[in-house]
Formats: sequence, structure tokens, C-alpha cells
Amino acid sequence: MITKFDSIYAGHVDMGDVGYAGTAVNDRIFPNEHLVTTFDKAIHIAQKMDGLGYDTLWLAEHHFQPEGYECIPNLLMLSLHLAHLTQNIRLGCGFNIAPMWHPLRLAEDYATVDYLTGGRVTFGVGRGYHTREVETFGAPLRDQEDNRALFEEQVDIMFKAFNEPFFSHHGKYYDLPPTPDVPYRGYDLKEISLVPRPVNLPVECWQPIQSATARGLDFMAKHRMKGIIGGGVAESGAMSNVIEAWRDAQARAGIETQLGENLAIGFHFYVCDNQEQGIKEAAAYFEENLKMFGPLRLTRGLSEEQIRDISDPRLAPYADLPSLEKAAKSGAFLCGPADMIVEKLKGLEPAFPGLERVSMGLPIGTPEAVILEQMDRLAEEVMPAFRPQEVRAATPA
Repeated sequence: MITKFDSIYAGHVDMGDVGYAGTAVNDRIFPNEHLVTTFDKAIHIAQKMDGLGYDTLWLAEHHFQPEGYECIPNLLMLSLHLAHLTQNIRLGCGFNIAPMWHPLRLAEDYATVDYLTGGRVTFGVGRGYHTREVETFGAPLRDQEDNRALFEEQVDIMFKAFNEPFFSHHGKYYDLPPTPDVPYRGYDLKEISLVPRPVNLPVECWQPIQSATARGLDFMAKHRMKGIIGGGVAESGAMSNVIEAWRDAQARAGIETQLGENLAIGFHFYVCDNQEQGIKEAAAYFEENLKMFGPLRLTRGLSEEQIRDISDPRLAPYADLPSLEKAAKSGAFLCGPADMIVEKLKGLEPAFPGLERVSMGLPIGTPEAVILEQMDRLAEEVMPAFRPQEVRAATPA
């Protein structure tokens, strides 16, 4: 049963001229004074959600984006700040890109923020998808096998650091502490200890599910990680084959789950009085999101010709590209009146009885004012249908 509503803000600044016919992605260059408005926008979104009963605001780590699409470089620093300005909302790392970190520095930073926020920050890790970011930090991305192997070793190290008072690790990428033994204050260093370690153990850790390979799902199950399907850059909506593969991987690790358990399903949404009007209002945001992520090969089904056309505002409006109208009809984008969105979400519950959490986000390109208005509408018109009714004892006669 769905009981938790999240949202994601990947860090885009307000921008004009959006949509297929708008400014090309690579032609957008914003000055620093506008790029830093992402932090004010994050504050306003977090404070809005905090007062409306949302569970978690997920933030995305990215670097080197003067185009203004994903402008938050450090999730833990921002989450700590947001925790000081809110009361109840959880802040989710969606996601710390492990290959751009030393795993012990990331583990230390998370442990610190776990203590300072009283456990209000949810850990999350990912492998990355921007070559400009990952490769610039000296980690592999074009070599996907190397990227995955590095990521897996990093996550193994972080969970050792979280869970073991003293530990060592000697692998392909990391030698911790270094061998041969390092002399330190009269003894040879053979183990180290993370200081501080997280206060809240075991650490709840989330990872995006993109390709849903058996290797990837088994690795998540090994560390009892949880998974997010859809939303953001991924295809939105409940993909039955992925959810079934997740359950099977959990079972291989000895974790018995119902379909949908330990998962969140992400949707883009737009609450409106009627779907036709909503499509007109939100189409440009849908298109801006797609033209940002399509050339990164993160949108299923786009041909090489479509990827070429989507990058050129002279060609894109007349090319055979995905439309919000089609996405709304397929259920990948929840655009319509509140009762229609309630019906779509309620339809997930019998199919996936273990599902408790959905992440409802707005596409990259959506202005702050629209995001805040949509957060209000979702909370006021959709979320009440998923709150248990209060049971009132009958008054004795």
C-alpha cells in the first residue's frame, strides 16, 4: 500500500525558451550568479514539502554544468543546510556518484551529516552517466565494466567502514591501509576505523535501477540496498519485468519480499483540471527534459536519427520525437486531474502489494513557481487518498 510520497529536484535553474524548439542544450550558458540560484530553489522546495506531509526530497549530485540543468555538486552539504531550515522532511542523496569520490571521504561525510541532522539524511549511491563529470574526476565511465567494478569495490569499502569498528581492505583499486604496513606511533598500521561512524545503523542506502542486470540487482541485495525505478533520467512508471527481477534477486540473497517491497517507483506528474489543458501547459517541460537526457543515451527507444534531431531546434519540432500526449496516454507521465492520478497510483497497489513509496517529480526545465504550485496540488488533491482513515471509537450511549 502506498503511504509515502517523495519528490526529486536534480538542481536545474529557472530557464526560458524551453522545449524542442527552444535553445539547444549545448548553447545554454548561464552566469554564476544565476547558477547559484539552484540553492535558493532547493530551499523553497524543501520548505514547501516540509509543511505538506511529503516524506523525502531527493537531490542529485552533478558537476561542471554551466547549462544550468543539474547544479548541485555536494548533496550532503546542501542536505545539512536544508535540515536546519526544515522540521520533518527527510533529505535523500539521489545519488552520491561514488566513482567521483574516495569511498572513505564519502563514508565520513555521510556519517557526520547523519549525526548532525539526527538521522534525517538518507544515503544513496550511483555510478554516474555524464562522461564530462566522471572522467574529469579521473574515474572510468566510457569503460562500463571498469566503472561497475570500481563502484562495487567502493560500496564494499563504505559498508565495511559503516559496520565494522576496525577494518582493512585490499582490492584492485584500493589498499586500505596501504601495504606494506605503515609505521604509526610505535606500531605497524594494519586496520583503520571510520571516525565518526553513522549513528543510525544499519545504514539505509538507495540506488537507481537503470539496466536491471542480474549482477547489479544481486549486488544491491548483498548490501540490503533499496532501489528506485523511473523518474529523473530513467523511464518512468512501474515496469513489471524489473520489479519481478528485483524480487527474484532479493530471494537469491535470502530476503523474502512481496512485489514492490524495498522499492520506490518514480513518475513525472502534472496535476491539472483536464488532461488536454495540462498537456499544453507541461509539454515544453517534458520536451526540455528529454532533449537534455536523450543524447546521453538514457532514454529508451530513441534512434540515432532522433538523437541527432533532438539536439537541433530547427529539426526537433518536426521530427518524430516522443510527445507528452503519448507519455500521458501510456501512463509514464501522470498528467491530468487529481482523481485520474489517484486512480493510476491506486492501480499499482494490487499488482505490487509491497510498494509503499512513490517519487513524484517535475521534469527538468519546470520553473520554480510551477514546481511549488504542483507540490501544493499533489498534497491537497492526491495524497489524501492514500492516508489511512482515522478510526474513531463510538461514543457510548
